[in-house]
Amino acid sequence: MRAVVQRVRNASVCVSGDLVAEIGAGLLVFVGVGKNDDESSAAWMARKLSGLRIFADAEGRFDNSVADIEGDVLIVSQFTLYADTRKGRRPSFADASSGDDAARLYQRVISELRALEIPAHGGRFGADMQVALVNDGPVTILLESPAG
Repeated sequence: MRAVVQRVRNASVCVSGDLVAEIGAGLLVFVGVGKNDDESSAAWMARKLSGLRIFADAEGRFDNSVADIEGDVLIVSQFTLYADTRKGRRPSFADASSGDDAARLYQRVISELRALEIPAHGGRFGADMQVALVNDGPVTILLESPAG
């Protein structure tokens, strides 16, 4: 499982002009599911996201997690994180998970975050989404689960 994590002041997802989800301060996370991922990958990702210390403390150091600041997490599915562009000009997505498995594991990340008492929201899996955000910092982190 791969993720692009952005610390945001706010973020939202719309589908066909309709607001699907929005958050204030917290994390916007684009998640891609690989064909070798399973439930343990989703659990690992949720634990990592909940504890990732990328919010400033009183001295300005990265020492607080999204839980510490009582922020929200917005998870957006993005299979293109598994694009392989080493050959040619058209990306290959051979390493991305199938739709059904990816949808299940994407939802599992959200449910695992909620089980950790992190307010987690999702986009609409498989939809053409418009994502708006105000990146805070900017801070952008790449994560990859051990199975990813």
